[in-house]
Amino acid sequence: MDHRHGNESARTDKQRTVSDSSLKFTRHQISKVTIRHVEPGAIKVGDKLVRDSIALTADEIIHEWQASVIEELTEDDFEPLLASEPELILLGTGPLSVFPPRELVFSLARRGIGLETMDTAAACRTFNILISEGRRVAAVLIVKEE
Repeated sequence: MDHRHGNESARTDKQRTVSDSSLKFTRHQISKVTIRHVEPGAIKVGDKLVRDSIALTADEIIHEWQASVIEELTEDDFEPLLASEPELILLGTGPLSVFPPRELVFSLARRGIGLETMDTAAACRTFNILISEGRRVAAVLIVKEE
């Protein structure tokens, strides 16, 4: 019998026990801006089902966000969000990712604010993760039927 093999097995079991005991499970807190569900034409934010495009900050829901066509957005369209001093704005553009004007990205960057564009479902997931990390994030979520 090879004793080295037995010691390796014991060490592996011991390492596994230590590793397993360090796992922590936490439950995500649900706030009024936690996005709970996304489907074509609707987003459930907190306990409210929203069927119109909205903007969110870590603290508030801005219903019926009135924006022009994605390709025509300007910094002025984002004024309601800028008061919360986000470090990042997520732009969920509906079922497909549509890029905003480069000048919008540059003008927000000059203010120290990043703009990330993605489809709305991805923006919702990303928003929840960043909010749970305590990041200063805002989101504009375009709600469209597919």
